[in-house]
Order: sequence, then structure tokens, then C-alpha cells
Amino acid sequence: MFDRQPLIDLVRQQALQFGTFTLASGKQASFYLDCRKVTLDARGAKLIAAGMLDLLATKMPDVVGGMAIGADPITGAILALAGEREIPLHGIIVRKESKAHGTGKFVEGPYREGDSLVIVEDVVTTGGSSLLAIERCEAVGLKVERVLAIVDRLEGGREAFENRGYQLETLMTVEDLGIS
Repeated sequence: MFDRQPLIDLVRQQALQFGTFTLASGKQASFYLDCRKVTLDARGAKLIAAGMLDLLATKMPDVVGGMAIGADPITGAILALAGEREIPLHGIIVRKESKAHGTGKFVEGPYREGDSLVIVEDVVTTGGSSLLAIERCEAVGLKVERVLAIVDRLEGGREAFENRGYQLETLMTVEDLGIS
């Protein structure tokens, strides 16, 4: 079983900032979680991958991935640890904008139509970014099973996913960081 406390401590130490911030959702906030400081840290990446693989263990998908750029290091860490554990798993990257050259795809990676997919995300506020990733993945025939995130800000994201028929599982919430 995954011990969340070292990851909670790391997020609190490295990613949590207080001040006045505008979030990707457009909301104003008194705190910001810059989880890139944890997902791009060797120890943080390993903890996140271990926690997410623990959540995935009950029903391992064919593919994991999410919206660039936040999901990219999470996807890479999960794939690296899965490879180390000899768990067959592929990853994808969902682009915010399609490329003007090459194939012009929104979804990149070794997937096949009909593959099961779990979307990964760093921080969920309203769920907007992951909902867009879900839309793009379903458009290419991927079957989205659920969404995993490092942190739920508890600002409506879980409900937004549930309203669309998706379950959100997280490694922690802002309450675990001492914020209510």
C-alpha cells in the first residue's frame, strides 16, 4: 500500500505557495500548487508514479496520459516505474493545439482505437483541462475509464467529472496540505 505522507510533505515543501494567483480555470486563489516542482523532481516523480500505479492496480488500463504539459512528466514517471516492474503500459500526450506540420494530431503516442485509457493530471480545480483531454482522446477512439490526479483543490472538479460519467481519484486533496 502506498504511503502518501512523504508525497504530501514534498508537495507542501516544494509546490505550495501563498499569495494572489489566477488559476488556469480563471479563478482567483490565495494559494497556488506548482506541482511541476514535484513532478520534475526525481524523488517526487518516483513517489507520484508509485502512488498512481497503486491506484491503477485494481484495473490497469492499456494507456495513461493527459494534457500537455502538466501530465507529461507524470505519464513518463508512471511508464518508467511500470517498465521497471514489468507492467505492460503505454502513454499518450494530448496537445493543447494540433501541430501545423506533420500529421496534425491532437493525441500522440502508441495507442490503438479501443484501448482503455486513464487520464492523469497534476492539480484538478474545475476539471476543464482533463475534460478537454478526454474529449480529444475519445475522438480518436480511446475508451476513458477514469481520471487520476496528484491534488484535488476541492473546487468542483470531482463533480464536473461525475456529471460526465467519470470517476476522479487523487493522491491527496488540499485538506491533506492543511488548507480548507
